[in-house]
Amino acid sequence: MGEILRVDNMNVYYGAIHAVKGISFNVNEGEIVTLIGANGAGKSTTLQTVSGLLKSTTGDIRFMGESLMHVPAHKIVEKGLAQVPEGRRIFLQMTVQENLEMGAFVRGNEGIEESLENVFEQFPRLKERRTQIGGTLSGGEQQMLAMGRALMSNPKLLMLDEPSMGLAPILVEQIFDIIKELHKRGTTILLVEQNAQMALSVADRAYVLETGRITLSGTGAELAASDEVRKAYLGG
Repeated sequence: MGEILRVDNMNVYYGAIHAVKGISFNVNEGEIVTLIGANGAGKSTTLQTVSGLLKSTTGDIRFMGESLMHVPAHKIVEKGLAQVPEGRRIFLQMTVQENLEMGAFVRGNEGIEESLENVFEQFPRLKERRTQIGGTLSGGEQQMLAMGRALMSNPKLLMLDEPSMGLAPILVEQIFDIIKELHKRGTTILLVEQNAQMALSVADRAYVLETGRITLSGTGAELAASDEVRKAYLGG
């Protein structure tokens, strides 16, 4: 199982604020790796830096063995790294199908119909609503659409930023069932999630971020069983 992503000594600033402080981690092909932590810990900042929306002042970010440090964000998508952003950020005035087609903008027209059918197979709800305007979907359906849109780029690594945010518990279960199914089909996933219990239940490995630093790492099961993690994030 080869390494698909390696982050070494990432430091990110918002002006004078040091948001991410020298973190290093990796993701291997076929894994679900999760970053957990409280609000403001630096989780979303980490994903945005990997995807090229923010810049690390030090170190290196390597994807499939190639440095991303000076690669523009749209070129990173072309290389096979897709992010589902926090808050979903679908195109509210476009239909479900138009949103999905936008996800394939880096590919030209080749294989789009096949990819659409694959997404509709994984998200039957989206197929039922393919002509519906995105802004009229429920929160859970919008999350499915954001995930489907990212999958349209045929990513080698799918990064999910807070997929359960704002969803009712039953929808959270559905979204995590979908994450498990995507993983079973071979998708490598880097997951940022505040719902630590759900995140650790699906993760092969996990890292805990606190105020911009990685303080703990291990398998999902090891961290779920850790007293420190249970007290801080699992209410135990």
